[in-house]
Amino acid sequence: MTLTHHANGAGAIAPPAPRRRQGWQMLLLLAPVLVLILTVFDWPLLQTMYWSILDEDTGRLTLAHFREFWESQAYLRIIWRTLRIALTVTVVTILLGYPLAYWATRLSSGARFVVLGLVVMTFWVSILVRTYAWIVVLGSSGLINRSLMGMGLTEKPVQFLYNEVGIVIGMVNVLLPFLVLPLYAAMVRVDPRLMQVAQTMGARPMRVFWQVFFPLTVGALVTSAILVFILALGFYITPAILGGGKVPLVANMMDLLINRVANWNMAAVVSVVLLAMTLSLYALYQRLRDGRT
Repeated sequence: MTLTHHANGAGAIAPPAPRRRQGWQMLLLLAPVLVLILTVFDWPLLQTMYWSILDEDTGRLTLAHFREFWESQAYLRIIWRTLRIALTVTVVTILLGYPLAYWATRLSSGARFVVLGLVVMTFWVSILVRTYAWIVVLGSSGLINRSLMGMGLTEKPVQFLYNEVGIVIGMVNVLLPFLVLPLYAAMVRVDPRLMQVAQTMGARPMRVFWQVFFPLTVGALVTSAILVFILALGFYITPAILGGGKVPLVANMMDLLINRVANWNMAAVVSVVLLAMTLSLYALYQRLRDGRT
């Protein structure tokens, strides 16, 4: 009778769904997203990696294209120039963006709305239009050169265009919002009472900034800087226009290899090398962040 009672009680409680069934249900729910990711993101990358080791004449896999890449000084020189300009752009963006974000947090709500609105408005203007606008500003008869010669600071126009200086200026203009907006979001989350406590303990404003405020926002600064650096590595329009074809970067070289030379294998090799460098830098950042935490 006791066994019957336990059996009836056990039967009254619905058993939990098996884990295997729940796993299949979750897989079916995620299947459309997985297919989309594999098709749109992963498949082109895998295809590019395949082209980088494919010998079209024999149909076999080979590392000859990578060997040709490392033995060519032209490819390595362009890779190094791209890294150098991307790093320069990142540093200049940090030097301009961090003070701008910090200044915005100290404004009133109305002034803050105006400043952030001006930053966001840059996303509404085409990069192509903004790049050509810099030709008007930086040209030999542009606003900056006319001002410099009008103030007597120079006797002839300064060459801002068709060199690395013009490219850096144009890229910083495009990438600055990608650093300012995340930094501002991180700065406004800092509890102001922490700075007030430090000041009541006798710390000067500069010491409060470097020992309290800056450490709380350096994580967002590093993350935003890595985003800016990665975006700078793949720029095409700005170097092509402001560089005038005299300062080719990786994206311009790939355009040459694909559209003019039709060397898809070498273009794939350049893409794989650039991807490996980017992933290595990101892995280094993750390791440094984990070490801090």
